[in-house]
Amino acid sequence: MTPRVLVIGAGPVGLTMAAELLRYGVSVRIVDKTAQRTDKSKALVLWSRTLELLDRTGCSGSFVAAGHKVDAANIVAGNKPVGRVSFIDVKSPYPYALMLPQSETERLLEAHLSGQGVNIERQVELIGFTDTGTAVTITLRHADGRKEAVETEWLIGCDGAHSTVRHTLGLSFGGETLNSDWILADIHLSGMRLPASEMAAYWHEDGVLAVFPISAGRYRVIADTGLSRGAHPADPTLAQVQAVVDRRGPGGLVVSDPIWLSAFRINERKVRDYRAGRVFVAGDAAHVHSPAGGQGMNTGMQDAFNLAWKLALVCRGTCGAEKLLDSYSAERSAVGDQVLAAAGRLTALGVMKSHTAQTVRNLVAGFLLGLAPVRRAMADTLAEITVGYAHSPLNASGTYGFGGPAPGERAPPIAGQAPVGAGDQPRFALFAARGDTVAGLLRDFSNLLEPAPRPPFSDAGMWLVRPDGYAACAARHGDVGTVADYLRALVPIA
Repeated sequence: MTPRVLVIGAGPVGLTMAAELLRYGVSVRIVDKTAQRTDKSKALVLWSRTLELLDRTGCSGSFVAAGHKVDAANIVAGNKPVGRVSFIDVKSPYPYALMLPQSETERLLEAHLSGQGVNIERQVELIGFTDTGTAVTITLRHADGRKEAVETEWLIGCDGAHSTVRHTLGLSFGGETLNSDWILADIHLSGMRLPASEMAAYWHEDGVLAVFPISAGRYRVIADTGLSRGAHPADPTLAQVQAVVDRRGPGGLVVSDPIWLSAFRINERKVRDYRAGRVFVAGDAAHVHSPAGGQGMNTGMQDAFNLAWKLALVCRGTCGAEKLLDSYSAERSAVGDQVLAAAGRLTALGVMKSHTAQTVRNLVAGFLLGLAPVRRAMADTLAEITVGYAHSPLNASGTYGFGGPAPGERAPPIAGQAPVGAGDQPRFALFAARGDTVAGLLRDFSNLLEPAPRPPFSDAGMWLVRPDGYAACAARHGDVGTVADYLRALVPIA
């Protein structure tokens, strides 16, 4: 059987995309030009919102079991604490940053995908494609040089920063490469004074040193090393890493047993449109940015969670294509802009070189992080539970104020209840008091709507929540007409 969707790239984003589509009954083929999944740690953290979305697949437990929980982030300047942000009060079932090397994330996602009956086709490379308007014709090249012609309904490029899909579409990857060199070291580290459940950023007159615990005794160290000079910087030696740690760290730290030493430069780039007809881009194919805040992989995986339910509803014939599929770019491009800006600001703060600017930065940061509301807001932002779609074309219009989430806002998971979007059908959830009028709504839209418990937010309203856990429509209690009008607009005209 010819699959309806071809996913290019088997990193965390492509694997998430394929697994979500398969869960919703959409046939998928996933190919990757590499011979095997990465053995590097690369992207390191899974944040609260990503774990919530993984919970819909039933596999978040395996990630939590394999990872290392970090519940606080510290900023230190000149061995003086500037501020500490705790994640334990984040309103999520996962109030922490889960440290998990990308190699492990890919292993777990690959096992989950295999459990759904699909294996990655490796050493298969995309050569080119054409969107005919009714299908996508594709040319693949196998390891033995054989070329294969494929036709599929939809093509999704999850093929990284050097995306062939993006290049073939001719999408501009606007932005810049920052004029500074950086080192990354996954090492063993002794002498750390902070608990193994906390990360730290050390602001120094030379630059920043960030230290992230990965597992018992194992840490990641990231630091800037000065202005870029021509060719790509050489990977650091362990001695060079030790010198940077000695210079900028709290003292007494000893690095050993390197697992991965690398040098890099930061690219801040993004496409404007994530969709071109029957072709989409997601993850690093659509946006790359500073590693500050650890948002990159999470943002890409959430691209996949956003697109999958929409494409599934279209493939199943439940909803019309254009409104749903156009909303993918509108929603995720806006999030990409926000992540790009926030990561850039965090990077700029860490690499300030002016003594005066550093002094002002330290004073202002210390004051702000001394305020509990600021700490909570920062924790929620890092955890990504504040991600939303305030200006989404899928949001119902009207006035709200019934005590629950407004359209575009995350609907918090309810303890003891299956998360919205779980199961094998991409359906909206209706949070409303039961009654004849609600029963009629559930009956009329049975292929698009499922009942949910009484509204946990307020009895004054009723809420329609999307399969990815964001509110789509809010109405006064009993106003089923507003909800019906919203759902009717999604259904294809016969």
